Amino acid sequence: MPTPARRTDVLDALGREIVSGRLRPGQALTLEEVQVRHGVSCTLARDCVRTLESLHLVESRRRVGIVVLPRRDWSALAPEVIRWQLQEDPQGPKIGGLTELRAAVEPVAAAAAARRATEEQRTRLLELAASIRACGQEGSVASYLDEDIAFHRLILQASQNDVFAVLAGVISEVLVARARMGGDSDVPRSEALNLHDRVAHAIASGDAEGAEEAMRALVAEVRRLLLERGLRGYLEA
Repeated sequence: MPTPARRTDVLDALGREIVSGRLRPGQALTLEEVQVRHGVSCTLARDCVRTLESLHLVESRRRVGIVVLPRRDWSALAPEVIRWQLQEDPQGPKIGGLTELRAAVEPVAAAAAARRATEEQRTRLLELAASIRACGQEGSVASYLDEDIAFHRLILQASQNDVFAVLAGVISEVLVARARMGGDSDVPRSEALNLHDRVAHAIASGDAEGAEEAMRALVAEVRRLLLERGLRGYLEA
C-alpha cells in the first residue's frame, strides 16, 4: 500500500514538470504513462491526476487523455501550485507577484487585526514578536522561519476577515521561498526584527493606523531584500 509520502513525491514531480514547462500546455498523458514513469499503481496515479485536475493544471478528455492546461487556467493562489513554481524558479516573477499581493493585503489585514483581534490573539502576537527577535539575534534561522510564519498567519486570522484568512497558506509558501533564497546562514536584519515588534505592539494596543504603516514598511523591507538577491520580474519596475 503506497505511503502518503510516496503520493506526495509523485504529485510534486508531476506538478513541477507542469509548472516548469517540461510538460507543455496541450501535451497529453495517460494514466499508464504516469504509472510506468513513477512506478506506482493505477489507484495512486489516478489520485494524483485528480488532485492536478482540482488545481486546474490538467484536464481529462475522452479519447485524448490527461491534457496539460495553459498557465492562465491554473489555480494561481493554490499553495501547492505556488510551492512548485517557487521551487522551479526561485528568483522568477512568481515571488515578485506574490510580494505585490502581500503589499496589497497584509497592511490592511494588520489594521483590521488592530481593530478586531481577540485579547488572546494580541497577546500571542507579542509573544511571537519577542520569539522572532530572540531567534534572529541568536541566528536560529529555522526557528525564526517557523515563528515568522506563525506571526503572519495569525495576523491574517486576527483580521477576522475570512478572505484574508484563506491566504495564510499562500503567505507561508512565500516566506519559505524567501528563506530558501537566503540559505541556512540567512540572519534577519535588525530592521526586520524592529518592524515585527512595531506591528505586534500596534495591533496589541489597537492602533490600526500604526499597524498598517508598520506592516507596509515590513513588506517593503522584504521587497528590498529580494531585489538584492537577484529577483527577476515584477518588482524590478
